[in-house]
Amino acid sequence: MKHDCDYHPGDPAKWHCGECQKHYCNRCMPDANTRQRRGQCPNCNQLMRYLGAATQVEPFWKRVGAFFRYPFHSDPLIVIAICTLVPALAPANFIGWFIWAVLAIALLKYTYEVISHTAEGHLKPPPVAAAFTGNGFEIVFQQFLVFFLIGALVTSAGMVGGPFLALAAIAFVVLVLPASIMVLATERSVGAAVNPLNLMAIISRIGTPYFLLYGYLILLTMASGTAQQFALIHLPDWAAQSLAGFLNSAFTLVLFHMLGYLLFQYQEELGFAADHQDGDLEESSDNRDRAARFDADLDINLKDGNYDRAQTMLKEALRREPNNQQRVGQLYQLLTARNDLTELYRYHPRILEWLSQRNDADGMAALLRSLQQAEPQFRLDDPELTLRCARTLYQRSQFKPALKLLQDFHKRFPQSEHLAPAYLLAAQALANGLDQWEKAKAFLTFVQKRCADHPLHEQIAENLQQVERREPIKEPRATFAAP
Repeated sequence: MKHDCDYHPGDPAKWHCGECQKHYCNRCMPDANTRQRRGQCPNCNQLMRYLGAATQVEPFWKRVGAFFRYPFHSDPLIVIAICTLVPALAPANFIGWFIWAVLAIALLKYTYEVISHTAEGHLKPPPVAAAFTGNGFEIVFQQFLVFFLIGALVTSAGMVGGPFLALAAIAFVVLVLPASIMVLATERSVGAAVNPLNLMAIISRIGTPYFLLYGYLILLTMASGTAQQFALIHLPDWAAQSLAGFLNSAFTLVLFHMLGYLLFQYQEELGFAADHQDGDLEESSDNRDRAARFDADLDINLKDGNYDRAQTMLKEALRREPNNQQRVGQLYQLLTARNDLTELYRYHPRILEWLSQRNDADGMAALLRSLQQAEPQFRLDDPELTLRCARTLYQRSQFKPALKLLQDFHKRFPQSEHLAPAYLLAAQALANGLDQWEKAKAFLTFVQKRCADHPLHEQIAENLQQVERREPIKEPRATFAAP
């Protein structure tokens, strides 16, 4: 069943808290350990159930083309070639039969590796070595034992109830055979693979898609038989046998890959969790970044309406990291949304610095208006910040708010090194923005008289000439001289 994240609708859920009954996506759980399937609920701190890719797996009926391409990857092609062509070249004696038996076992082992590999989230085939090395050969003999027990069941049904009961037993066996193969591939237990209650439980959990898959498997079997019969009729014996074996092996891999994908798709219903494993979910140290955990908790609290808690979190974060611009921006947005003028006034120097760095003149002007409404005598007490904010406002054509910031700059900061650039900026705002040339001339004259030692002093005469000609006052020329 597909679940979306409770906090990011449209994002597939990867975690579920049984205590809170909430679903979380990867963005909500950046510090969770997907490898070990461990994650704590951000709300109640209880361990959660990992859903894997259950909520984002593409339905198998949309991947039919990918299923048929599966055997033609390099690894399965090599396995099929070895297991079908080598027996054709082997001598027709005991050694040849032995080679055929060994390769048949290897091929059957590889098909079961395909199921397990796919169910774990690997959509690429297992390597060639999986057919010939390692553990897992016992599953071949377990499958033979399952077939033996199934045959014994059908035979016993015929002996007890006659042909009718035998046919019913055959129908049941044919129905549950795909489920039996899936159980054997995942649990490696003969008992579980032949337990009717277990098999029917799996079919009921998957539901209608199981029967849809069953129809695909019947069509695959018929297509495989038809292709092999065509090869045997129209080709020489040596070519027909090799091609028939190749087609049979290829269709078998398609079939087993589909069974594995069905397990992968319905993992939540079947009680396990797996994720895409082919390089798209590599876990990195960034996933456990505390900042990402903080952002996720902040997002969750905001969406739950816990605004006081979110505000406290941001204030605590700024107490630990006073210069963290990301937290300043988040606090500004929250305080603005809540219209909390008291806290805006408290944090206004850092907020104005953040707005200046972003060149957000509109936000700066709105904040200054709010602060001046709350405190009519409001003035910035930092000359450098005052000049920086005024320049931001001027560059975005907010001339009057810029002039208001610079008002009485020489009285508030008489010894400041920023006096000359501040009043030159005021003259630019008056002349270039408001066409108040006489007032602009007064500011320039003040700088010429009072700031003779400042590097800008030598440019003031040229600026005064520009004012006399009613020309825009140009920006100061770059200089590397110290004030």
